[in-house]
Amino acid sequence: MNIQFDKTSNVSAELTISFEKADYQERVEKALKDYRKKAALPGFRPGQVPLSLMKKRFGGEITAEEVQKLLSEKLYGYLRENKVNMLGDPLASEKQQAIDFDAEQLDFIFDIALAPEFDAKLTDKDKVPYYTIEITDEMIDGQVKAYCQRGGHYEQVEKWQEGDMTKGHIAELDDDGNIKEGGIVKEDAVMLPDYFKNADQKKKFDGVGVNTVLTFNPSEAYEGSAIEVSSLLGITKEEAENVKGNFSYQINEITRYVPAELTQELFDRVFGEGVVKSEEEFRGRIKEQMEQQFAKDSEFRFMIDVREYLEKRIGDLEWPDALLKRIMRANNPDKEESYVEDNYAGSVKELEWHLIKEQLADQTAIKVEQPDVLEVVKEQTRDQFAQYGMANVPEEVIERYANEQLQKRDQLDGYVARAVERKLGAALKDVVKLQKKNVSIEDFNKLFEKK
Repeated sequence: MNIQFDKTSNVSAELTISFEKADYQERVEKALKDYRKKAALPGFRPGQVPLSLMKKRFGGEITAEEVQKLLSEKLYGYLRENKVNMLGDPLASEKQQAIDFDAEQLDFIFDIALAPEFDAKLTDKDKVPYYTIEITDEMIDGQVKAYCQRGGHYEQVEKWQEGDMTKGHIAELDDDGNIKEGGIVKEDAVMLPDYFKNADQKKKFDGVGVNTVLTFNPSEAYEGSAIEVSSLLGITKEEAENVKGNFSYQINEITRYVPAELTQELFDRVFGEGVVKSEEEFRGRIKEQMEQQFAKDSEFRFMIDVREYLEKRIGDLEWPDALLKRIMRANNPDKEESYVEDNYAGSVKELEWHLIKEQLADQTAIKVEQPDVLEVVKEQTRDQFAQYGMANVPEEVIERYANEQLQKRDQLDGYVARAVERKLGAALKDVVKLQKKNVSIEDFNKLFEKK
């Protein structure tokens, strides 16, 4: 056996593996004998088929299979032992000839895409911004209001005000203002006047009470939106396009959503029974929540700035474009040809970041293990529950849900990547010089706007 590795450019190589029959013959003989033990051919008992007949019937197939196994072992063994920094998998060379397994020598030629060489190591000479979001009383007020809204309830009221929902009897009127014979009628028609686009039509509801009968124009209220009119009147969109006149509306119910008050009941619902016992403690706990969330946002932004800093420092890299495009085509056989051209630039950018992270992980000696990935999923799960005002979900529920998410193989790579960046961020903060900046939430969000 002979292996020859030749660099064809700074970022590509050709690897040739040559086998003689002696390299694989013993493996083939053993495989034939093993297969003979269970082979059943007409006229022979299992295990009694003559070896000569086995070779004639199955020799080519088994030879190809054993050579392929040997090829894979030697190919990846060589790449591993020689620490070849390869991108993607080896590709069969376009020079490769069809293999004749009866030949005295078998030659396999591979094209290898090599990673570009660069240095992404960081030191305390490298300066990276680190943003801390300032929490204001107004921000806490907004979160308190949000919890009150989530914890509120509906109740029936006598007088309408903005935000209220009405239910009543609606009927089409003729030109004289009378109920139109054969016209459109709908019982229990529900309306939210706040959604009217026309201010004059909305004003008709100011201060009206239960059992009030008023006249309004649906087409004007929704400024000709046939979809809105059809939904209100229970007719088709085509029919709604022809509705232009007035309707009477007898209000039978007015429903109002009333936010929860700052009571112990709300405190217990949000944070668990007895965890906070006053409005001051409630606001303090909310501030802690916001600090924890903003800390994660700061870490996220820090890694973006690390990436941008290193990409700028490293500059443009040389890539084996032709080879990488072949790899993309091989990995996406169901995609159209244009897929590679449309996505190549973005894929290379992500590949560069992946290589940068590998160097940083080696520098900081971080290791990502199963508990790290699980914690990322648990954190995401807590955030999802918190969006619905559920801040006191039991830990066993969080863990069970997170473990279920980890079973979804299509999402696992994303969770692992987040765990890597999380540990990298924590490690790199102790390596680089942090340019600490306190910013408002508005200014922080502006950092994510496209430049």
